Amino acid sequence: MSVNQQAHAGPPYGQPQPGYQGYQQPAYGGQSLPGAPQSQYGAYNGPMPGYQQPVPPQGYFPSLGFPSKGSPVSLNSDTSSLAPNFIGSLRAPPTSGAPPPASGASHPSGHVAYSQFEHGDVQNGIPASAAPMQRPPASQPFLPGSAPTPVSQMSTFQQYGPPQASVQQLRNHMAGMTIGSTAASAPPPAGLGYGLHPGPPMSGLHGPPPPTHPPQPGYQMQQNGSFGQMRGPQPNYGGAYPGAPNYGSPPGPPPPPKRLDPDSIPSPQLNELPPQQKPRHRIDPDAIPSPIQVIEDDRNNRGSEPFVTGVRGQVPPLVTTNFMVKDQGNASPRYIRCTSYNIPCTSDMAKQSQVPLAAVIKPLATLPPEETLPYLVDHGESGPVRCNRCKAYMCPFMQFIEGGRRFQCCFCSCVTEVPPHYFQHLDHTGKRVDFYDRPELSLGSYEFLATVDYCKNNKFPSPPAFIFMIDVSYNAVKSGLVRLICEELKSLLDYLPREGNMEESAIRVGFVTYNKVLHFYNVKSSLAQPQMMVVSDVADMFVPLLDGFLVNVNESRTVIASLLDQIPEMFADTRETETVFAPVIQAGLEALKAAECAGKLFIFHTSLPIAEAPGKLKNRDDRKLINTDKEKTLFQPQTSFYSNLAKDCVAQGCCVDLFLFPNQYLDVATLGVVPYQTGGSIYKYAYFQLETDQYRFLNDLRRDVQKEVGFDAVMRVRTSTGIRATDFFGAFYMSNTTDVEMAGLDCDKTITVEFKHDDKLSEDSGALLQCALLYTSCAGQRRLRIHNLSLNCCTQLADLYRNCETDTLINYLAKYAYRGVLSSPVKTVRDALINQCAQILACYRKNCASPSSAGQLILPECMKLLPVYLNCVLKSDVLQPGPEVTTDDRAYIRQLVTSMDVAETNVFFYPRLLPLTKADVDSDSLPAAIRNSEERLSKGDIYLLENGLNIFVWVGVNVQQGLIQNLFGVSSFSQISNALSTLPVLENPFSKKVRSIVDMLQGQRSRYMKLIIVKQEDKLEMLFKHFLVEDKSLSGGASYVDFLCHMHKEIRQLLS
Repeated sequence: MSVNQQAHAGPPYGQPQPGYQGYQQPAYGGQSLPGAPQSQYGAYNGPMPGYQQPVPPQGYFPSLGFPSKGSPVSLNSDTSSLAPNFIGSLRAPPTSGAPPPASGASHPSGHVAYSQFEHGDVQNGIPASAAPMQRPPASQPFLPGSAPTPVSQMSTFQQYGPPQASVQQLRNHMAGMTIGSTAASAPPPAGLGYGLHPGPPMSGLHGPPPPTHPPQPGYQMQQNGSFGQMRGPQPNYGGAYPGAPNYGSPPGPPPPPKRLDPDSIPSPQLNELPPQQKPRHRIDPDAIPSPIQVIEDDRNNRGSEPFVTGVRGQVPPLVTTNFMVKDQGNASPRYIRCTSYNIPCTSDMAKQSQVPLAAVIKPLATLPPEETLPYLVDHGESGPVRCNRCKAYMCPFMQFIEGGRRFQCCFCSCVTEVPPHYFQHLDHTGKRVDFYDRPELSLGSYEFLATVDYCKNNKFPSPPAFIFMIDVSYNAVKSGLVRLICEELKSLLDYLPREGNMEESAIRVGFVTYNKVLHFYNVKSSLAQPQMMVVSDVADMFVPLLDGFLVNVNESRTVIASLLDQIPEMFADTRETETVFAPVIQAGLEALKAAECAGKLFIFHTSLPIAEAPGKLKNRDDRKLINTDKEKTLFQPQTSFYSNLAKDCVAQGCCVDLFLFPNQYLDVATLGVVPYQTGGSIYKYAYFQLETDQYRFLNDLRRDVQKEVGFDAVMRVRTSTGIRATDFFGAFYMSNTTDVEMAGLDCDKTITVEFKHDDKLSEDSGALLQCALLYTSCAGQRRLRIHNLSLNCCTQLADLYRNCETDTLINYLAKYAYRGVLSSPVKTVRDALINQCAQILACYRKNCASPSSAGQLILPECMKLLPVYLNCVLKSDVLQPGPEVTTDDRAYIRQLVTSMDVAETNVFFYPRLLPLTKADVDSDSLPAAIRNSEERLSKGDIYLLENGLNIFVWVGVNVQQGLIQNLFGVSSFSQISNALSTLPVLENPFSKKVRSIVDMLQGQRSRYMKLIIVKQEDKLEMLFKHFLVEDKSLSGGASYVDFLCHMHKEIRQLLS
């Protein structure tokens, strides 16, 4: 056996793998279970009538206006009040007045999303750890308070205090009180604090609570009844963790537990308050879970240690954390992320929790340079070793028996003979002696060289081809687009993708231009000038030449250059405004069929195809359908013609990437069908202007042409007995229920897979997934890429809730909802989302949280950001469009999100907001991010907001003149131009720093983001405010605070 390493594959196999400094990772999602009771509430659009001001209980102040820090809040609202008592996370809050510290895009998932093994021994290999270590227990009342107090690294007690007048009274009342758990029968809770386990309570907060206004050092959580600061998580910590909670035996005798009951805390009567405080009753936004804080905590706790994948069911760091991965038997989270890493043993338990079980898989994800690419294993003519029954591929979880002569499949338990050439002796532990020499036995991800049996028609494939198809109608020529594309292609063709050590790319290229008819070009190397052939019978498309259409770039370089010079001149005086579209795809497909290869079509298109031809479309845009039962038709293709065409493309391995330049409606929902079902991409540049948009378009085109792509791909996900893959989301085609087929799959695309139970699982054996991708590389080599992942299984709901990944959950829920709009009214989809999340949180409250007043909102530590992120999904343009959002925009976003990874959905739904004026010009680091709310912005500062598609630079009206001069090169606020598409290059530290931040953010995203300059109080500010997702939206979306109250009401409704 030879382990073939690509030239760029890093150190020889088996050497320590180099470290890694930062990358985005793939993700894992799930789906709402059928039979979930529908919410009896309509879509939430602000507080509901009659829900705001019930008869106030003692100490309760009617809610009016927006929250102000320090306003009193009921601690015992048992009526359905607008101010629930939040039991939030025990996290280090911001110091008073300052926004919470953070840096980078927001990412959900719990504040301490450590693996459950974080404090324990990490074995080598892949032990199914019999007694999984727990995260810090979780579930302490978090009493939202006025000014939160800074505290030790992980724990803090936030208190929503009554006004200053009663602080002393409250302090006296609570002196010496312990937050403990008296729940003897409840399963171990995993709440928004750090759960308390049955049996003698862990000791909690001792001594008086911190006063509400002047921040003081807070009170540390204790473990094992001892005092002192709680240690930060220790990923992959070697020995026993000294401070690990001792769950088996009771901790030392804690003080007698006295439960902190909000109902027993005296609150001032309404008439005791000064008059100006009576109407103010608002939840302090600093007291509710902050995405920025969660991201920052995860970075601090988990960013420094490598994530070693040797242990089953570890929850990885958040996608917003830069960390290095060491593959020791499970696939890196860059390839697979799950909604939960500890899945229920039974389907009943899964239905009860409503937590979707899903994986977001990014099979060809790009790794950072410090991490080793998957090794390529060549087993010769016999091909990869597989299970006889279920056909799973050899992997680290297979069990060798009978001295190594046979192996038992970890997926279906069938016993298979080991082929003679693959035989190896076992050591005293039952491991093969060559365990560390074979990637497929010791790593989570690797590749096999496929044999001819894995190829179409049992013959090895030819290298793929790229065909560039350019719209030369009046609009495209007049805007300068045709000339721009031709100029760029001259140099871009030298950068076609190639295998690691090849001198030149094996990909051949061809060129077509079109309007109402198609023009094919013969660019054979022996010609002095290119030849053009016109096909005007678009109803019966054929390719008029075979020899000379697809050519090697180097051989035909001069002919291609001559053609690209001539095209803009040839059509300079065109008056043809109409275009065809379907025949263009058919032409590319026929050319690839004739050449017997797979490939990609790059189509540059400007208008609705209304010319007489197959696939002709009509303008059906109708905003009046929004919020009606017919709204779903706006997302559906207007003809089935394109679905049938897509099916033919997939069969040939013809992937379509579509670049759109519309000046009006062009029906993205229909034009996007073929790109979507062939695994391609759509790029859209509305109202394309050469001077402002060319840079973005050219960057996208360069990246799209150069990126790694697998052609003619088929993916199958196998699972161990007990669960199976039931549903799939992404850009692909499926002709049966198991195989995901993609004409092309690039390094940015994800496939989301949902799993359902078909039997019981056992805690001992856990659950396994194996994703196998068969594809043709850009050099024409047939390969199999394998990713394996082992998950834990649990019989306690608390273990499920302790090991969820909110970012992945939101990625899944968004995709599930975005598919739902094709068949259901948008309102139904929104209600189902709210209802499912309410059920997830209500199940936690009922089964895992220790008993407390119904007036408290208790969220699992890992899911405390679920409400804020879910609200962002509900307010997104697809589910709740504002008046300025076009039908095409919604269809475009819907398709885009469906194949996004977890890092992309995270920043897309909760954008990253950075105060540029706080940036340290002397360091490489980003300024700490702030929360997405207008009240966090100051008129004297400049901010940057990015969501993966756009970068906004917001300039306050009172920004110092010097800063404006340094950044924009003009002397006053009024002179700043909104038309800038890039920041001017100025020689000063502030300009350099801001431009380096923009470049860094651009480098992290798969598309080049459009830069938009927004001046405060300018007309563009409305667009910018649309992305401040914690505030109320103009289209009727709730603010974070209001939505949290609404979720609380829904949860209480379910519980009662």
